[in-house]
Amino acid sequence: MFRSLLSVGGFTLLSRVTGFVRDIIMASVMGSGPLSDAFLIAFRLPNHFRTIFAEGAYNAGFVPLYTSLRAGGGEAARSFARNMLGWQIAIQLILLAIAFAVMPWIVTFLAPGIAERPEQLALAVELTRITFAYLFCVAIVTHIGGVLNAEGKFWAAAAAPVLLNIAMAVALSVAFLFPSAAHAAAWGVFAGGFAEVTLLAIAARSGGFPVMPVLPKLTVDVRQFFVRFGPATLGAAGVQLALFVDTILASYLGTGAYTSLYYADRVNQLPMGVIAIALSTVLLPEISRSIASGDEAKASRSFSRATEMGLLLTLPCTAAFFVIPDAIMQGLFARGAFNATAAAAAASVLLAYAAGLPAFVVFRTVTPLFHARGDTTTPVVATGIAIAGNLALKFVLIAGLSFGVEGLALGTALGTWINMLCLAGVAWSRGFLKLDARLTTGTLRMLAAATYAGAVAWLAAPPLHEAMAGMTFLRAELYLLALAVLGFASYVVALLGLGWRR
Repeated sequence: MFRSLLSVGGFTLLSRVTGFVRDIIMASVMGSGPLSDAFLIAFRLPNHFRTIFAEGAYNAGFVPLYTSLRAGGGEAARSFARNMLGWQIAIQLILLAIAFAVMPWIVTFLAPGIAERPEQLALAVELTRITFAYLFCVAIVTHIGGVLNAEGKFWAAAAAPVLLNIAMAVALSVAFLFPSAAHAAAWGVFAGGFAEVTLLAIAARSGGFPVMPVLPKLTVDVRQFFVRFGPATLGAAGVQLALFVDTILASYLGTGAYTSLYYADRVNQLPMGVIAIALSTVLLPEISRSIASGDEAKASRSFSRATEMGLLLTLPCTAAFFVIPDAIMQGLFARGAFNATAAAAAASVLLAYAAGLPAFVVFRTVTPLFHARGDTTTPVVATGIAIAGNLALKFVLIAGLSFGVEGLALGTALGTWINMLCLAGVAWSRGFLKLDARLTTGTLRMLAAATYAGAVAWLAAPPLHEAMAGMTFLRAELYLLALAVLGFASYVVALLGLGWRR
């Protein structure tokens, strides 16, 4: 599992790094304003539908079934994979055609605040029609990636987003060739989707795995998939409902709200993507194989080690987001059209998002305990409870306490804790969530070390900022780098001093 995690985590890290390069270029070219907000609406909407109908829900139903069929005979698994690819393509084409026809109503419904700004609404509709084709591409990528992951080949699916980032960065670099920088970014998304499909198809064919679809047939295996897919889709839809509400509420919070949410979320997604999602990707087939062979002890060990590894890498990031969010946003994005005011607004949102980061990591390692056992219903129930709390908190924070865009991020963070605690409580009551002594004592040591590292960075920030005040070249970048190195060194020293051992 550790080798697979290195493969997924390594390519995911590369994806996040290239994503940061893309976002730095995008922030510099588009800044924070109506143009940026219109593109981010266009970029966000297909990603909502992708999450509901493609990635998480699809893998939750497909990977355990494919794994069990593969254990009984390779040809049955190959036939199932080709049939499901046919279903994916047919469903996504129908969804795409409907979306193109009713796009103005979709955008108006999900971002009603911009309806009062007709030019921005028209631009958002135009851009969303371009970016929505990405949904079709990513559905194919998700399917082929699920096959490769079930076969223990993780690198291609993890590397695919790198191509999206490169395509967008290249398009933004030649933005003068397009009507606007937002159009350049949208066409970059379109090109990146087809590049991802090409990479996954080549990887699958070179490994001898099925890549050609057949006309969809409603076989017994497909029926079983849809039985599992339905609850998983509801669960994914519940999560996306909260994000849809974010999109709706942000449209009323003034110009720049979408941009602040986007760039803060991009930083927050670094540990979430590199660590939490990579762990979940590797953990689901790992636990599925253990459950299929009747080895519950191995499944429990896999969960404990994955959770320990996730918290080890995530807790110092959480501390950094709490104590130096301004330094992070200034060092990463404050250049060109993205000024210091925009960076400060995004920093306050990052601080709010940070509250939910540890919960998200544990949530991503607990969920496979259910999916590997064919239970996609329980996570839906837990998500439903969390969504209710999430939405209530957001309305209280924004309407009642006037938190603004920070209230959206904080509501999301608190909702993640509700979701994780509900799901972990059920898993514990059913006896398949077992926390071994190494996980519990290690977590306490990691918490103490992260707190210490955060305190060191917080105390060092003012004198370091004053010492570097005279610098004119890369001052914000070097200031962030110095704090990061100091914080990381403090975390490692504290961990070792507290007796943590791998």
